[in-house]
Amino acid sequence: MDDPLVIAGRTFRSRLIVGTGKYRTYQEMVRAHEASGAEMVTVAVRRVNLTDKTKESLLDYIDREKFFLLPNTAGCYTAEEAIRTARLAREVGLSHWIKLEVIGDPQTLFPDTEELVAATRVLVREGFVVLPYTNDDLVVARKLIDAGAAAVMPLAAPIGSGLGVQNATNLRILRERITEVPLIVDAGVGTASDATIAMELGADGVLMNTAIAEAQDPVRMAEAMRAAVEAGRKAYLAGRMPKRLYASASSPLTGVVR
Repeated sequence: MDDPLVIAGRTFRSRLIVGTGKYRTYQEMVRAHEASGAEMVTVAVRRVNLTDKTKESLLDYIDREKFFLLPNTAGCYTAEEAIRTARLAREVGLSHWIKLEVIGDPQTLFPDTEELVAATRVLVREGFVVLPYTNDDLVVARKLIDAGAAAVMPLAAPIGSGLGVQNATNLRILRERITEVPLIVDAGVGTASDATIAMELGADGVLMNTAIAEAQDPVRMAEAMRAAVEAGRKAYLAGRMPKRLYASASSPLTGVVR
């Protein structure tokens, strides 16, 4: 707890946030969540059975004593749709926190930033803690912060692509210019090294789902991601050595026997 992640006044020991989609079975998901060390789990409101209590629900497999639930508005294409989904999540007792997604293109799943900012304004006024999924765009990020976002969650690459960090420069700029709220990389991570790179660039946390769920061994990958996020954070805090064009001897030359 000497270096916690703090979002909207709430403290988390883990800087890894995990999802709930694409797992082969709910049981496998539970084991992966445990192995990840994550304390926050995001779930699409549209995937949750909120009406028929006699049927099996995704929520039956999330221990809310162990995991903080972060509902999300995945599948929404307008601000109005996302706002309605967030309200529903709060009304049924999921949370007043919301991972806000407003998609603008069905193939790339890139966000509609205009609608995203509009939805953020409304939901913040209504008392939600809003964590918006957005582009790696400083101008949009500033508008989201001005609208009251509790964190900014830029993509590293398209959702579910596993391509890793595609624009390290933009993430570095975001890190340098955004200090008011946490910066959490959301989408695009494919393997442990991607998570480490994101954290070494200064991200306060990483949210991922597909990279773990679609791994051949999701539980082992979850363990790898846990270690990767921790390693990347420590490396960022430690400060890497400067890059040099030529060699620099590791051992000092003073006192060398000639």
